[in-house]
Amino acid sequence: MRPVLIALVALTASVAASPALAQSMAGGDWAFGVGAGTDNRSKDVSKSGTDAWGWALAEWNSSDGFLYTGAGAETIDSSGSNLEIEAGVGIRPQWGGFDFDLNATHKWRVDANPGTDDDAWEFTADVSRAIGPATAKLRLQHSPDGTGSTETWTWVEARASWDLTLDTALSAGIGRREQDLSVDYTGWDVGVTWQLTPALDVDLRYHDTDADPTLFGDQYGSALVANVGFYF
Repeated sequence: MRPVLIALVALTASVAASPALAQSMAGGDWAFGVGAGTDNRSKDVSKSGTDAWGWALAEWNSSDGFLYTGAGAETIDSSGSNLEIEAGVGIRPQWGGFDFDLNATHKWRVDANPGTDDDAWEFTADVSRAIGPATAKLRLQHSPDGTGSTETWTWVEARASWDLTLDTALSAGIGRREQDLSVDYTGWDVGVTWQLTPALDVDLRYHDTDADPTLFGDQYGSALVANVGFYF
């Protein structure tokens, strides 16, 4: 995976140095969001000890939608920390009918246990394509050194969604995570998202993994999770 990541970083740097980027930074807009849910699931595993959680984010997008940057916070329950903060930057180029999203994010876990590795870089590359009501997406995500005892990890996921109506979408995903000094597992989810208003959405989703929760903890077990988000 390392050559892929080097290529991703090199591509981001080369685009950032281009005149097109300077033009895209001439203007832009801010967007904000807050939300809550019954469980903080990331890559189909709970980050909140299977408890309820809340989140907030702020994101700036260039006028042409190419460049974005932002920061966010979410409640967790890991390594003694109850709050994770992140900041990142990314680009969203289009090529050959496909949409790309390439970003780098730095995460910190506030007040983690002494001696805990409480921060990490994550690099993400998404490619997606929409045809009519259907959208397919492939994600490659990697961290050279994760938080806590986890060292290098990689997540590869395939997702598909189908717009049932203008405001209702069915989606599902399956992914594989491989980690040094932690659990390797396959995770999957399926759910429905309702766009109740232009600013309000609700998601109901079933998550599960092939990791035995009796061996590795309840965070790897199955769960039906509800989330609500408000954007302005």
